[in-house]
Amino acid sequence: MVIGSGPIIIGQAAEFDYAGTQACQSLREEGISVVLVNSNPATIMTDPETADRVYIEPLNVEFVERIIQVERPDGLLPTLGGQTGLNLATELATHGILDKYNVRLLGTPLRAIQRAEDRERFRKLMHTIGEPVPESWIVEKEGELKDLLRLPNLPWPLIVRPAYTLGGTGGGVAHTPEELIEIGSGGLKLSPRHQVMIERFLGGWKEIEYEVMRDASDTCITICNMENLDPMGIHTGDSIVIAPSQTLSDKEYQMLRTASLKIIRSLGIEGGCNVQLALNPKSFEYQVIEVNPRVSRSSALASKATGYPIARVAAKIAIGLRLDEIANAVTKKTLACFEPALDYCIVKIPRWPFDKFNLADRRVTSQMKATGEVMALGRTFEQALLKAMRCLEIGQYGLRPKNADVLTEMMIEQGLETATDERLFLVCEAFYRGMSVDEAALLTNIDRWFLTKISRLVKLDQELREFRTAMKPEPTAEALAAIRKAKIVGFGDRQLSELLRIPEREVRKIVAGLGLKPMFKMVDTCAAEFEAQTPYFYSVFDDDQSEV
Repeated sequence: MVIGSGPIIIGQAAEFDYAGTQACQSLREEGISVVLVNSNPATIMTDPETADRVYIEPLNVEFVERIIQVERPDGLLPTLGGQTGLNLATELATHGILDKYNVRLLGTPLRAIQRAEDRERFRKLMHTIGEPVPESWIVEKEGELKDLLRLPNLPWPLIVRPAYTLGGTGGGVAHTPEELIEIGSGGLKLSPRHQVMIERFLGGWKEIEYEVMRDASDTCITICNMENLDPMGIHTGDSIVIAPSQTLSDKEYQMLRTASLKIIRSLGIEGGCNVQLALNPKSFEYQVIEVNPRVSRSSALASKATGYPIARVAAKIAIGLRLDEIANAVTKKTLACFEPALDYCIVKIPRWPFDKFNLADRRVTSQMKATGEVMALGRTFEQALLKAMRCLEIGQYGLRPKNADVLTEMMIEQGLETATDERLFLVCEAFYRGMSVDEAALLTNIDRWFLTKISRLVKLDQELREFRTAMKPEPTAEALAAIRKAKIVGFGDRQLSELLRIPEREVRKIVAGLGLKPMFKMVDTCAAEFEAQTPYFYSVFDDDQSEV
């Protein structure tokens, strides 16, 4: 039996439909009869051909017990239905229903789920294995919040993290005792276990994620690592995410990779999991933030980014296969125990619904607000970033915000200091107005590497504007060189049209005349080390003839 993720909500949307559908197909490949339970009929996974039996019923203990009673499944796979599936499986186990009907929990054991999701158990485990976690306190009653405030030298600000919740629900950063009482009380009400962890807020630290896979024989691999452009304090679902990480040294990368593998082994997770870590940008100090003992929202991003089907492999591990027994679906030659190799860059940008809810608070914090996201691939960070910005479908084709003319210097500085959905465009506008990379880094806590790349895009944008008078009657050699450079960097035709004030068709004609064509590069999980049978492709403009 596979449990779906239920209704589409913030932090739990189509990613889990993608994962659940992959899992059902993967299990049926092995000749296993699949019973699917989901309350949302508007999904691919509830199509009749996805599973042998499909139940569209409420995802609660009462209804799922009835289905178990009728279908008598041998096993239950809960780690592909997001937090909903995980919480429901935990309830079924604690109520004794799985034991009553002799249903085995497949994949990650219940003990591992509880150790990862229960904040107190997780903290103790990290101390046991010697992994650093921020200074924290576990609170299960509102009175304990007031007791906490009596402690001397609390490391303000503090962040509230409720247990067993999704998308940072009920959490937040508290700067004052009043805010701590308000956020903590709300988190206790929203936590299914009535438990929150209050911990030291690591403001300004980098947030790094590792997607990790482990089988029952203790073979572990990392699928990929991802780096948030935004610092700690912004939910990863609301942050711009780059894969693979661009600003980590090899020592930092290997240090965090080793920690992630150590954590998944200590938890005993079988399948995929997501490890979130914070790294001090001024030293090699790091802290473990949390672990999702399931296929997460980030897992779908990692799957599409690398070509490695995490949910498919996790489902096969759940029924007892080892990583060295599962074929790589892309190459058809290598095995799932090979770590994917990436020779390109991926950028994910969240999509917020503030165009529909224009009176909502646009600040992005530790509680997720994005209702979608776009992912773009390119040979470089700049190509992927510009492509992702165009994919947002917000009527924005350039780097400057649409309301740039009415923005004052103070408004821009406030927008850089307090993150909103518009901060990326405000960073660009700040560079237009002469702000230095160091000043922007001080206000945003974004790594200087990313800010330097963005500032260079702004500089090229400004150079192109200067060629508006050089386009008639024929473009000058200098203008053609600038256009060529812009296309290879990743500027779109619509963007160039607006910058040069010429029609898009004329831009395309000039680009074709320069010999630049859309080239299709391969995503094959192995950076062309092996021939791929079912790769997919992304496009870039280049004069390189080595690809399709």
